[in-house]
Amino acid sequence: MHVAIVVTVFVLIFLGELPDKSMFATLVLALRGHKAAVWAGAAAGFLVHVSIAVTAGGLIALAPHAVVASLAAVLFLGGAWYVLRHEEEDDAEEAVGVVDTVGRRRMFGTAFLVVFVTEWGDLTQILTANLAARYNAPIQVGLAALAALWLVAGLAVLASRLLQKLPITGVKRASASIMVVLAVWSALSAADVVSF
Repeated sequence: MHVAIVVTVFVLIFLGELPDKSMFATLVLALRGHKAAVWAGAAAGFLVHVSIAVTAGGLIALAPHAVVASLAAVLFLGGAWYVLRHEEEDDAEEAVGVVDTVGRRRMFGTAFLVVFVTEWGDLTQILTANLAARYNAPIQVGLAALAALWLVAGLAVLASRLLQKLPITGVKRASASIMVVLAVWSALSAADVVSF
């Protein structure tokens, strides 16, 4: 069961982060140089947010089953709507702004701050908290989410020019579809029709 949790969380967070403003911000910063420093800064920012998300999810998991399942259903539906309706590219350019990014330390600091600021209340942070509560497995969820976020940041850094051509609409639709299925499953679980 733990492998299924890790794989599910990894796929959901990976798909949720691909069309995200943090990915685009990392991509933009990577185009400016010092790719390793950009990745390290983004990775540090994601580490902070995943830690916060799994802690919040652990607290949510203390609620009764029906409450957790209902909340999960609402959050999954909200996440699906957000993915389909929100434009991330413009937000990423705004987040990076006209930052002087000369030097490795400055690139690290800029990437960390951009991810730290843009991830508050972000889809993947909320989804990580939701999954930690749903599965009541904060360590597995946290590690899988962190691996997915680090991979997306790595892809943005390594293939920054190619990722600009990625069909974001398809990724958004896939992410939203998976979240709708999970919302329905969570709602059925809240009604004791299926097991959580």
